[in-house]
Amino acid sequence: MALSKVLKLGIIGCGRVAFHHADMLKGLQGIQLMASCDLIEEKAKSHAQKAGSRAYTNYRQMLDREDLDMVVVATPTGAHYEHVKDILEHKPVHVLLEKPMVLRVEHGLQLKALADKRGVRIFPVYQNRLNSAVQRVKSALVKGELGEVVLATVRVRWCRPQRYYDLAPWRGTFSMDGGAHVNQGIHYIDILRYLAGEIEEVHSLFARLGAKLEAEDTGVSLVKFKNGALGQIEITMAARPDDFEASVSIVGSKGLAVLGGICTNKLETFSPLPADQVTYSEEVPMAYGVSHRRVYEMLVKTIRDGQPAPVEFDDGLNTIRLLHALYRSNEDKRWVGLESQVESKRLGERNDQLLAPYLI
Repeated sequence: MALSKVLKLGIIGCGRVAFHHADMLKGLQGIQLMASCDLIEEKAKSHAQKAGSRAYTNYRQMLDREDLDMVVVATPTGAHYEHVKDILEHKPVHVLLEKPMVLRVEHGLQLKALADKRGVRIFPVYQNRLNSAVQRVKSALVKGELGEVVLATVRVRWCRPQRYYDLAPWRGTFSMDGGAHVNQGIHYIDILRYLAGEIEEVHSLFARLGAKLEAEDTGVSLVKFKNGALGQIEITMAARPDDFEASVSIVGSKGLAVLGGICTNKLETFSPLPADQVTYSEEVPMAYGVSHRRVYEMLVKTIRDGQPAPVEFDDGLNTIRLLHALYRSNEDKRWVGLESQVESKRLGERNDQLLAPYLI
Protein backbone atom coordinates (compact mmCIF):
# COMPACT_ATOMS: atom_id res chain seq x y z
CA MET A 1 0.00 0.00 0.00
CA ALA A 2 1.18 3.53 -0.79
CA LEU A 3 2.01 5.56 2.31
CA SER A 4 1.41 9.23 2.93
CA LYS A 5 4.27 11.44 4.09
CA VAL A 6 2.93 11.25 7.66
CA LEU A 7 1.66 7.88 8.93
CA LYS A 8 -2.06 8.51 9.45
CA LEU A 9 -3.87 6.63 12.20
CA GLY A 10 -7.44 5.95 13.20
CA ILE A 11 -8.46 4.30 16.46
CA ILE A 12 -11.58 2.28 17.26
CA GLY A 13 -12.66 1.77 20.85
CA CYS A 14 -12.29 4.96 22.90
CA GLY A 15 -11.84 3.51 26.37
CA ARG A 16 -9.04 4.24 28.84
CA VAL A 17 -6.22 2.72 26.81
CA ALA A 18 -7.23 4.77 23.75
CA PHE A 19 -6.73 7.98 25.73
CA HIS A 20 -3.30 6.68 26.74
CA HIS A 21 -2.46 6.11 23.07
CA ALA A 22 -3.41 9.72 22.37
CA ASP A 23 -1.05 10.90 25.11
CA MET A 24 1.81 8.76 23.80
CA LEU A 25 1.37 10.09 20.26
CA LYS A 26 1.68 13.75 21.22
CA GLY A 27 4.74 15.36 19.66
CA LEU A 28 5.86 12.28 17.72
CA GLN A 29 7.30 12.97 14.29
CA GLY A 30 6.04 11.16 11.20
CA ILE A 31 2.75 9.95 12.70
CA GLN A 32 -0.63 11.55 13.35
CA LEU A 33 -3.93 10.40 14.88
CA MET A 34 -6.59 11.50 12.41
CA ALA A 35 -9.80 9.78 13.59
CA SER A 36 -11.39 8.46 16.78
CA CYS A 37 -14.24 5.96 16.60
CA ASP A 38 -16.55 4.54 19.25
CA LEU A 39 -20.11 3.26 19.13
CA ILE A 40 -20.92 5.74 21.90
CA GLU A 41 -20.82 9.19 20.35
CA GLU A 42 -19.86 10.98 23.56
CA LYS A 43 -16.80 8.77 24.01
CA ALA A 44 -15.71 9.29 20.40
CA LYS A 45 -16.09 13.06 20.70
CA SER A 46 -14.26 13.17 24.03
CA HIS A 47 -11.32 11.23 22.59
CA ALA A 48 -11.29 13.31 19.41
CA GLN A 49 -11.20 16.51 21.44
CA LYS A 50 -8.21 15.26 23.40
CA ALA A 51 -6.38 13.91 20.34
CA GLY A 52 -7.23 16.70 17.89
CA SER A 53 -8.87 14.16 15.58
CA ARG A 54 -12.29 13.70 13.97
CA ALA A 55 -14.99 11.67 15.74
CA TYR A 56 -16.90 8.74 14.24
CA THR A 57 -19.40 6.18 15.52
CA ASN A 58 -18.97 3.81 12.56
CA TYR A 59 -15.48 2.62 11.64
CA ARG A 60 -16.49 1.74 8.08
CA GLN A 61 -17.44 5.36 7.52
CA MET A 62 -14.15 6.34 9.12
CA LEU A 63 -12.26 4.11 6.69
CA ASP A 64 -14.21 5.49 3.71
CA ARG A 65 -13.75 9.15 4.62
CA GLU A 66 -10.21 9.14 6.01
CA ASP A 67 -7.01 8.37 4.10
CA LEU A 68 -5.59 6.11 6.83
CA ASP A 69 -2.44 3.99 6.83
CA MET A 70 -3.16 2.18 10.09
CA VAL A 71 -6.03 1.46 12.47
CA VAL A 72 -5.51 0.92 16.19
CA VAL A 73 -7.99 -1.63 17.55
CA ALA A 74 -8.68 -1.07 21.26
CA THR A 75 -12.12 -2.64 21.55
CA PRO A 76 -13.07 -5.43 24.01
CA THR A 77 -10.83 -8.43 23.39
CA GLY A 78 -13.62 -10.78 22.38
CA ALA A 79 -14.50 -8.47 19.47
CA HIS A 80 -10.95 -8.16 18.08
CA TYR A 81 -11.29 -10.98 15.57
CA GLU A 82 -14.54 -9.66 14.06
CA HIS A 83 -13.33 -6.06 14.03
CA VAL A 84 -9.94 -6.73 12.42
CA LYS A 85 -11.44 -9.12 9.88
CA ASP A 86 -14.09 -6.57 8.89
CA ILE A 87 -11.55 -3.74 8.72
CA LEU A 88 -9.17 -5.67 6.47
CA GLU A 89 -11.97 -6.85 4.21
CA HIS A 90 -13.23 -3.27 3.93
CA LYS A 91 -9.87 -1.57 3.31
CA PRO A 92 -6.21 -2.68 3.27
CA VAL A 93 -4.68 -0.85 6.22
CA HIS A 94 -2.09 -1.90 8.78
CA VAL A 95 -3.48 -2.78 12.21
CA LEU A 96 -2.05 -2.16 15.67
CA LEU A 97 -3.86 -4.61 17.92
CA GLU A 98 -4.10 -4.06 21.68
CA LYS A 99 -3.65 -6.90 24.13
CA PRO A 100 -4.72 -9.63 24.13
CA MET A 101 -4.52 -9.66 20.36
CA VAL A 102 -7.12 -12.44 20.00
CA LEU A 103 -8.69 -15.06 22.27
CA ARG A 104 -8.38 -17.98 19.84
CA VAL A 105 -5.17 -19.01 18.10
CA GLU A 106 -7.12 -20.07 15.02
CA HIS A 107 -8.52 -16.54 14.76
CA GLY A 108 -5.02 -15.12 14.86
CA LEU A 109 -3.92 -17.39 12.03
CA GLN A 110 -6.94 -16.40 9.94
CA LEU A 111 -6.27 -12.70 10.45
CA LYS A 112 -2.60 -13.14 9.54
CA ALA A 113 -3.57 -14.91 6.30
CA LEU A 114 -6.03 -12.13 5.46
CA ALA A 115 -3.46 -9.40 6.18
CA ASP A 116 -0.91 -11.16 3.96
CA LYS A 117 -3.50 -11.38 1.19
CA ARG A 118 -4.26 -7.67 1.50
CA GLY A 119 -0.58 -6.71 1.57
CA VAL A 120 -0.65 -5.21 5.08
CA ARG A 121 0.58 -6.17 8.55
CA ILE A 122 -0.90 -6.69 12.01
CA PHE A 123 1.24 -5.58 14.95
CA PRO A 124 0.45 -6.85 18.46
CA VAL A 125 0.97 -4.51 21.41
CA TYR A 126 3.31 -5.86 24.09
CA GLN A 127 4.71 -2.48 25.02
CA ASN A 128 6.38 -3.55 28.26
CA ARG A 129 9.03 -5.47 26.32
CA LEU A 130 10.43 -2.04 25.42
CA ASN A 131 10.75 -0.83 29.02
CA SER A 132 14.34 0.15 29.88
CA ALA A 133 14.46 -2.33 32.77
CA VAL A 134 13.22 -5.22 30.62
CA GLN A 135 15.67 -4.36 27.85
CA ARG A 136 18.55 -4.32 30.34
CA VAL A 137 17.69 -7.83 31.54
CA LYS A 138 17.25 -9.04 27.97
CA SER A 139 20.69 -7.66 27.09
CA ALA A 140 22.21 -9.34 30.13
CA LEU A 141 20.76 -12.69 29.12
CA VAL A 142 21.97 -12.34 25.52
CA LYS A 143 25.49 -11.31 26.65
CA GLY A 144 25.72 -14.00 29.32
CA GLU A 145 25.96 -11.62 32.28
CA LEU A 146 23.35 -13.67 34.15
CA GLY A 147 24.56 -17.00 32.82
CA GLU A 148 22.08 -19.72 31.90
CA VAL A 149 18.50 -19.37 33.09
CA VAL A 150 17.84 -21.71 36.03
CA LEU A 151 14.50 -20.51 37.37
CA ALA A 152 12.01 -17.91 36.09
CA THR A 153 8.97 -16.70 38.00
CA VAL A 154 5.94 -14.45 37.50
CA ARG A 155 4.15 -13.18 40.59
CA VAL A 156 1.13 -10.88 40.33
CA ARG A 157 -0.84 -10.08 43.49
CA TRP A 158 -3.51 -7.57 42.59
CA CYS A 159 -6.96 -6.54 43.79
CA ARG A 160 -10.00 -6.71 41.51
CA PRO A 161 -13.14 -6.73 43.69
CA GLN A 162 -16.63 -7.65 42.57
CA ARG A 163 -17.45 -4.09 41.54
CA TYR A 164 -14.70 -4.29 38.88
CA TYR A 165 -16.31 -7.30 37.19
CA ASP A 166 -19.75 -5.72 37.50
CA LEU A 167 -18.71 -2.68 35.39
CA ALA A 168 -19.59 -4.48 32.13
CA PRO A 169 -21.25 -7.82 31.30
CA TRP A 170 -18.23 -8.99 29.27
CA ARG A 171 -15.71 -8.67 32.13
CA GLY A 172 -14.33 -11.97 33.35
CA THR A 173 -16.14 -14.01 30.69
CA PHE A 174 -14.51 -16.73 28.63
CA SER A 175 -15.95 -15.38 25.39
CA MET A 176 -14.97 -11.71 25.65
CA ASP A 177 -12.28 -11.25 28.28
CA GLY A 178 -10.77 -14.30 29.93
CA GLY A 179 -9.66 -14.26 33.53
CA ALA A 180 -6.68 -13.00 35.49
CA HIS A 181 -4.13 -14.61 33.16
CA VAL A 182 -5.54 -13.15 29.94
CA ASN A 183 -6.61 -9.69 31.05
CA GLN A 184 -4.19 -8.64 33.79
CA GLY A 185 -1.44 -11.25 33.63
CA ILE A 186 -0.72 -11.35 29.90
CA HIS A 187 2.07 -8.75 29.92
CA TYR A 188 3.97 -10.60 32.65
CA ILE A 189 3.46 -13.97 30.97
CA ASP A 190 4.74 -12.45 27.72
CA ILE A 191 7.80 -10.99 29.49
CA LEU A 192 8.51 -14.45 30.93
CA ARG A 193 8.60 -15.89 27.40
CA TYR A 194 10.58 -12.95 26.06
CA LEU A 195 13.31 -13.25 28.68
CA ALA A 196 13.53 -16.91 29.69
CA GLY A 197 12.77 -18.52 26.35
CA GLU A 198 10.11 -20.75 24.87
CA ILE A 199 8.21 -23.10 27.15
CA GLU A 200 7.96 -26.85 26.67
CA GLU A 201 5.08 -27.76 28.99
CA VAL A 202 2.89 -26.40 31.80
CA HIS A 203 0.70 -27.65 34.62
CA SER A 204 -1.92 -25.23 35.97
CA LEU A 205 -4.50 -24.96 38.73
CA PHE A 206 -7.04 -22.10 38.53
CA ALA A 207 -9.75 -20.95 40.94
CA ARG A 208 -12.26 -18.17 41.69
CA LEU A 209 -11.38 -16.98 45.17
CA GLY A 210 -12.10 -13.25 45.40
CA ALA A 211 -15.14 -12.53 43.21
CA LYS A 212 -17.91 -14.11 41.20
CA LEU A 213 -16.92 -14.33 37.56
CA GLU A 214 -17.05 -16.93 34.81
CA ALA A 215 -13.28 -17.34 34.36
CA GLU A 216 -10.52 -17.47 37.01
CA ASP A 217 -9.22 -14.74 39.28
CA THR A 218 -6.39 -16.86 40.71
CA GLY A 219 -3.98 -19.41 39.32
CA VAL A 220 -0.68 -21.16 39.94
CA SER A 221 1.25 -22.92 37.16
CA LEU A 222 4.43 -24.96 36.99
CA VAL A 223 6.54 -24.33 33.90
CA LYS A 224 9.27 -26.29 32.15
CA PHE A 225 11.28 -24.37 29.55
CA LYS A 226 12.78 -25.88 26.42
CA ASN A 227 16.24 -24.93 27.67
CA GLY A 228 15.72 -27.07 30.79
CA ALA A 229 14.97 -24.22 33.20
CA LEU A 230 12.01 -24.41 35.54
CA GLY A 231 9.49 -21.73 36.39
CA GLN A 232 6.30 -20.73 38.11
CA ILE A 233 3.44 -18.41 37.22
CA GLU A 234 1.44 -17.13 40.19
CA ILE A 235 -1.36 -14.68 39.41
CA THR A 236 -4.26 -13.51 41.57
CA MET A 237 -6.77 -10.69 41.52
CA ALA A 238 -7.98 -11.78 44.97
CA ALA A 239 -5.42 -9.80 46.98
CA ARG A 240 -7.11 -7.39 49.37
CA PRO A 241 -7.45 -4.47 49.88
CA ASP A 242 -5.06 -3.23 47.16
CA ASP A 243 -2.52 -4.20 44.49
CA PHE A 244 0.66 -5.39 46.20
CA GLU A 245 3.11 -6.91 43.72
CA ALA A 246 3.76 -7.59 40.06
CA SER A 247 7.17 -9.05 39.36
CA VAL A 248 9.19 -11.18 36.98
CA SER A 249 12.36 -12.75 38.34
CA ILE A 250 15.16 -14.54 36.51
CA VAL A 251 17.58 -16.71 38.46
CA GLY A 252 20.64 -17.33 36.31
CA SER A 253 23.73 -19.43 36.86
CA LYS A 254 25.70 -16.20 37.38
CA GLY A 255 23.19 -13.91 39.06
CA LEU A 256 19.68 -12.66 39.74
CA ALA A 257 17.42 -10.08 38.06
CA VAL A 258 14.04 -8.99 39.41
CA LEU A 259 11.67 -6.71 37.51
CA GLY A 260 8.97 -4.91 39.47
CA GLY A 261 7.00 -1.70 39.62
CA ILE A 262 3.47 -1.38 38.28
CA CYS A 263 4.42 -2.54 34.77
CA THR A 264 7.93 -4.07 34.96
CA ASN A 265 9.25 -0.52 34.86
CA LYS A 266 11.71 -0.98 37.73
CA LEU A 267 14.85 -3.08 37.91
CA GLU A 268 14.56 -4.01 41.57
CA THR A 269 17.47 -6.47 41.69
CA PHE A 270 20.36 -6.83 39.26
CA SER A 271 23.25 -8.64 40.86
CA PRO A 272 25.78 -8.34 38.00
CA LEU A 273 25.80 -4.54 38.35
CA PRO A 274 23.57 -3.20 41.18
CA ALA A 275 24.07 0.41 40.04
CA ASP A 276 21.97 -0.41 36.97
CA GLN A 277 18.96 -0.84 39.23
CA VAL A 278 18.71 2.94 39.36
CA THR A 279 19.92 3.66 35.84
CA TYR A 280 17.37 1.47 34.11
CA SER A 281 14.35 2.01 36.37
CA GLU A 282 11.65 4.42 35.18
CA GLU A 283 8.90 6.30 36.96
CA VAL A 284 5.56 5.85 35.20
CA PRO A 285 2.23 7.60 35.84
CA MET A 286 0.00 4.55 35.39
CA ALA A 287 0.01 0.80 34.72
CA TYR A 288 0.15 1.31 30.94
CA GLY A 289 3.67 2.70 31.40
CA VAL A 290 5.38 4.87 28.80
CA SER A 291 6.48 2.36 26.18
CA HIS A 292 3.49 2.72 23.85
CA ARG A 293 5.43 5.75 22.64
CA ARG A 294 8.40 3.52 21.86
CA VAL A 295 6.06 1.13 20.03
CA TYR A 296 4.92 3.98 17.77
CA GLU A 297 8.47 5.22 17.20
CA MET A 298 9.45 1.74 16.03
CA LEU A 299 6.32 1.31 13.91
CA VAL A 300 7.15 4.40 11.86
CA LYS A 301 10.58 2.91 11.08
CA THR A 302 9.09 -0.55 10.47
CA ILE A 303 6.46 0.58 7.99
CA ARG A 304 8.58 3.22 6.25
CA ASP A 305 12.06 1.70 6.32
CA GLY A 306 11.47 -2.01 6.80
CA GLN A 307 13.16 -2.12 10.20
CA PRO A 308 12.19 -4.86 12.70
CA ALA A 309 8.74 -4.56 14.23
CA PRO A 310 8.33 -3.94 17.97
CA VAL A 311 6.86 -7.46 18.15
CA GLU A 312 6.31 -9.71 15.17
CA PHE A 313 2.83 -11.19 14.75
CA ASP A 314 3.88 -14.83 15.10
CA ASP A 315 5.86 -14.05 18.25
CA GLY A 316 2.86 -12.30 19.78
CA LEU A 317 0.59 -15.18 18.85
CA ASN A 318 2.90 -17.59 20.69
CA THR A 319 1.98 -15.83 23.93
CA ILE A 320 -1.68 -16.59 23.13
CA ARG A 321 -0.70 -20.22 22.53
CA LEU A 322 0.89 -20.26 25.98
CA LEU A 323 -2.28 -18.85 27.55
CA HIS A 324 -4.29 -21.63 25.93
CA ALA A 325 -1.90 -24.26 27.23
CA LEU A 326 -2.32 -22.86 30.75
CA TYR A 327 -6.11 -22.95 30.48
CA ARG A 328 -6.21 -26.38 28.87
CA SER A 329 -3.95 -27.78 31.59
CA ASN A 330 -6.36 -26.53 34.24
CA GLU A 331 -9.33 -27.95 32.33
CA ASP A 332 -7.77 -31.39 31.89
CA LYS A 333 -5.84 -31.45 35.21
CA ARG A 334 -2.63 -32.56 33.47
CA TRP A 335 0.65 -31.39 32.00
CA VAL A 336 0.14 -29.83 28.56
CA GLY A 337 2.94 -29.56 26.01
CA LEU A 338 3.14 -26.41 23.91
CA GLU A 339 4.07 -28.38 20.80
CA SER A 340 0.70 -30.14 20.93
CA GLN A 341 -0.87 -26.73 20.20
CA VAL A 342 -4.09 -27.64 21.98
CA GLU A 343 -6.50 -24.82 22.73
CA SER A 344 -8.70 -24.23 25.73
CA LYS A 345 -12.16 -25.72 25.56
CA ARG A 346 -13.71 -22.44 26.73
CA LEU A 347 -11.41 -19.45 26.23
CA GLY A 348 -12.71 -17.44 23.29
CA GLU A 349 -15.90 -19.43 22.88
CA ARG A 350 -18.40 -17.35 20.91
CA ASN A 351 -21.25 -15.66 22.77
CA ASP A 352 -23.41 -13.73 20.32
CA GLN A 353 -25.37 -12.02 23.08
CA LEU A 354 -22.24 -10.45 24.58
CA LEU A 355 -20.62 -9.79 21.21
CA ALA A 356 -23.58 -8.20 19.42
CA PRO A 357 -23.42 -4.74 21.08
CA TYR A 358 -19.89 -4.19 19.70
CA LEU A 359 -20.63 -5.05 16.06
CA ILE A 360 -21.86 -2.66 13.37
